[in-house]
Amino acid sequence: MTYSLVARDPETGDLGVAVQSHFFSVGSVVSWAEPGVGAVATQSFVEVSYGPRGLELMRNGRSAAGALGELVDRDAGEAARQVAMIDSAGRVAVHTGRSCIAEAGHQVGVQMSAQANMMRRDTVPRAMVEAYAATEGERLAWRLLATLDAAEAEGGDVRGRQSAALLVVGGRRGDTPWKERRVELRVEDHPEPLRELRRLLRLRAAYDLVEAAERATMDGDLSAAAHHYQLAYDEAPDNIEIAFWLGLALAGAGRVDEGRAHVRRAIAVNDGWAELLQRLPQAGLLPDEPELMQALLAD
Repeated sequence: MTYSLVARDPETGDLGVAVQSHFFSVGSVVSWAEPGVGAVATQSFVEVSYGPRGLELMRNGRSAAGALGELVDRDAGEAARQVAMIDSAGRVAVHTGRSCIAEAGHQVGVQMSAQANMMRRDTVPRAMVEAYAATEGERLAWRLLATLDAAEAEGGDVRGRQSAALLVVGGRRGDTPWKERRVELRVEDHPEPLRELRRLLRLRAAYDLVEAAERATMDGDLSAAAHHYQLAYDEAPDNIEIAFWLGLALAGAGRVDEGRAHVRRAIAVNDGWAELLQRLPQAGLLPDEPELMQALLAD
């Protein structure tokens, strides 16, 4: 009832898993990954434990094949399972049980595996591998999403579509694994989950730039902050929050007239932004200058 892929970027070491299904909240059960350890997709009458236990075995030194083989051997319901794993060295292992609902199958590519069950056509895994290879050079998250698009174009889930997920982590282990979580997006219930996932990925890219702008602000480099906020705004021009903070960054960099237009746009949507603006000087996030406040609030 699902198609997915696991992959490793050989240049960065990043690990990822992506999935779409006609099932609610597919990402909450199928997709698993840990920085510098591996990635797992567990589907078809899902046994969720393949995710955390597979990662645990790989974390302790087992290869993808060793981890998957051990778990399949222990699973009395393995005939109905479909599971793929990739380890930090890019080694792949995949299992499609003999009782998975047709069309079911998998295909392994270079440091990736595509697997699918309950598909409209048995050519879905091959189309996924070809699409992944064709997008070499792009960032892993975008390659994964392009591969899901190819599966859908090939016919996808015979029942249609409902949810999708995208998870990418870094290739290095460390004491701060949360810093290695590149992308974690889920569409739980949507008529066009891949289209929504693509929108969220673009928005995620915009908020990555917002984070860079915030760091620049904390460092006192208001020109750099304005630059990063402008890049974020270019990625997501309909996002009112980004517009508001861009306006403040521009004003702080001496470009008050440009900044006021963005601030006023946010206030026109929700007057709570005006209230927030007046609280910022006390928090030390805006100079306590009545003239500047008046200029930003002016029509």
